[in-house]
Amino acid sequence: MPRKYQSTERFLKPDPRFNSMLISKFINCLMLDGKKSVAQAVFYDAMEIVAKRISDKPPEEVFAQAINNIKPVIEVRSKRVGGATYQVPIEVKRSRQQNLAFRWLLDAVRKKSGRATCMFLADEITAAFNKEGAAMTTRENTHKMADANKMNAHFAW
Repeated sequence: MPRKYQSTERFLKPDPRFNSMLISKFINCLMLDGKKSVAQAVFYDAMEIVAKRISDKPPEEVFAQAINNIKPVIEVRSKRVGGATYQVPIEVKRSRQQNLAFRWLLDAVRKKSGRATCMFLADEITAAFNKEGAAMTTRENTHKMADANKMNAHFAW
């Protein structure tokens, strides 16, 4: 890494509507081909749909809770020991938890077709808030794999 490298994290500004850094990061992950205004429109439309479905909480809290529900606590990493490769369960760092949650949520949304993206995004956020949906399934599978490979935990050093 160059000596004068500065992380883009410092330059990230909160989103204009909810004033949230989490939402700003998610919009940047949602964005394709540098079209931020399109990504913002999709996200804010999805938040309006979520607000109609879950009226007792503000939509930014629903989104934050959905992301927290999707975040994995533990995952498996491959470790090569003595010619054999083992799947070793390791705790996930906080930044990677958020990154994986965003990735799984967007993968679940992008796999679907037939309606507007904002509708699918609203569906997935609502499902994740209720601890259901494709992104939650991915998280559960990750945790199951880590649980199944507990016997290799002593290789984590």
